[in-house]
Amino acid sequence: MARPRKYPPELVERGARVVIESGRPVAHVARDLGLPSETLRKFV
Repeated sequence: MARPRKYPPELVERGARVVIESGRPVAHVARDLGLPSETLRKFV
């Protein structure tokens, strides 16, 4: 059985979009959104 997702996919997608479009570091965007930086880094 798969583990339930801890963070909404929309939030992670939005964070990835900000990183790609703005060029800001993953760690900064993740901190602003309240996500672990590793979670966002894997998605980007």
